[in-house]
Amino acid sequence: MLAAARIVVTLLKLRIGVAIAASALAGLAATSGEPASLAQIAALTLAVLGAAGAAGAFNHYYERDSDRMMVRTAGRPFASGQLKPGLVWPVTFAALLGASIMLAWASSGGVAALYVFLGAITYGLFYTVWLKRRTTWNIVVGGLAGSFAVLAGAAAIDPAPQWVPSILAVVLFLWTPPHFWSLAAAKADDYAAAGVPMLPVVAPQREWTIAILSYTATLSVLSLVPLWFGMGWIYGVFAAAGGGWFLWKSWQLHRAPSRKAAIANFLASLVQLLLLVSGIFLSALVE
Repeated sequence: MLAAARIVVTLLKLRIGVAIAASALAGLAATSGEPASLAQIAALTLAVLGAAGAAGAFNHYYERDSDRMMVRTAGRPFASGQLKPGLVWPVTFAALLGASIMLAWASSGGVAALYVFLGAITYGLFYTVWLKRRTTWNIVVGGLAGSFAVLAGAAAIDPAPQWVPSILAVVLFLWTPPHFWSLAAAKADDYAAAGVPMLPVVAPQREWTIAILSYTATLSVLSLVPLWFGMGWIYGVFAAAGGGWFLWKSWQLHRAPSRKAAIANFLASLVQLLLLVSGIFLSALVE
């Protein structure tokens, strides 16, 4: 039972799914309007988790051969042979995606469901199938998957665009490249072996460290803009702390690139996202 549970958690990429679901709830919390009910919040969370899980599982299935070439991914269920490929798997993943979209539509409306769908398709189709092995822009476009989650949460409250969740969606879009480029820099041999043209694998060192620093600086400043649209001081403190730490680590990576510095920057990106989301939630609860 425990082994089966581990396979499910890995296959659906639930750790990433939780982060995406948290981003959707952050979008919901940052949107002005009638508060969502607990039932609606639970349904939207499940819908986002299900859609992200379907996209993540398809990623595992589609990349099973190249995953075997990477130490980081060789133990994944399809790459390791724990699960055998077959038509039943893509059909199952499509069914999970369909059920998730229907749940989002029933609980949060058509606009929210559309964003949930776009997030899954961006990751599962545009990133995994079309872009990942063709261009260094792969993860830049792939960053839209998380942005759509924020917009889905916002649409659950108000289908019309609002400034704060829209800005947060852009912040998350900018967050994804330096997050994954830092990981790619630390695992460059893996990505090179699998033929994935992540920027740190194919570009000169100075070029990709400047790219990481530029994206981090932009998102750190942009994350403070919601203060002009009514977000309170609690949000401001958390956003400034997370952005400042991420920016400092990105500067250190630029000044002295190394595997250790890349891992530190990767972890700093997670801290920044955690503090940003926490600031949004606490601001919604207290202010």
